Amino acid sequence: MKATIKRQNLSDEYLTPEKCYITELSNSSDDADASIARAKLKPGVTTCWHRLIDTSERYCIISGKGCVEIGELPPHDITASDVVLIPAMCRQRITNTGTNDLLFLAICTPRFSLSAYEDLETVQA
Repeated sequence: MKATIKRQNLSDEYLTPEKCYITELSNSSDDADASIARAKLKPGVTTCWHRLIDTSERYCIISGKGCVEIGELPPHDITASDVVLIPAMCRQRITNTGTNDLLFLAICTPRFSLSAYEDLETVQA
């Protein structure tokens, strides 16, 4: 990694098949150890069950409120400043239970790649 500043363009946001809006803040080969994405979930929306292969993830909640389900843990309510630790291969989904957008950072190690993503709802269907 080399010292640099990455300027962001939040209009680069895109909607994923799992129903979450994503803006990649940092995800490149010049920092292969980690990636950072800004995630936005609209009120009432629940992402699909999924997991990441060989990739750990952290959700750092910025604003809003929701409920997260990871692994075999019971559902947990989350709010601003909470951090959710998700080990590799751990099933996960998150629901926006509030009336405003749920915003969080999704930090992956190593950096996220689409090949690591596994949709558990399609696999089980």
